[in-house]
Amino acid sequence: MSSVAGPTLVIVGPPGAGKTTVATLLAERLGVDVRDTDADIEAATGMTVPDIFVEKGESTFRELEEEAVAKALVDHDGVLALGGGAVLSERTREALRPHRVLYLEVGLTSAVRRVGLGAARPLLLGNVRSTLKRLLDERAPLYQDVADITINTDDVDAVAVVDRVIDELRGTNA
Repeated sequence: MSSVAGPTLVIVGPPGAGKTTVATLLAERLGVDVRDTDADIEAATGMTVPDIFVEKGESTFRELEEEAVAKALVDHDGVLALGGGAVLSERTREALRPHRVLYLEVGLTSAVRRVGLGAARPLLLGNVRSTLKRLLDERAPLYQDVADITINTDDVDAVAVVDRVIDELRGTNA
């Protein structure tokens, strides 16, 4: 495990990977706090993420996200879940380098099933399947670049994913 101050573990991945669910369960198991940068942004702005996208635009959201991640990496010591697009920022990717990062990988079929075709997620408006495929293809190399641990969540329940993460953190890889 990293000796750098900050989160015990940072979780990245696309929409539908299970970041929030896994982060919550993992924090419970490790006895630490959980934090989600999307929730931080919503608390700071008083707006939902979809409302920020609609009213302020994606570029404003990405600036807020970059700031929220930088702050959380310094002042949070539990499990930290990042929004799916946080890795688009080069500054964020560099800030993640000294931290232990988990990439929750998910395939298109599982991601679509989890977010639903009527997803209330700002980047998934319109053709959810097509948009998710594009996001998965574009972002996978960025997630892989920052990750120390990669776990595929297709057809695996969240508890089993957490068990695998715990094994990785303990170095058992069983």
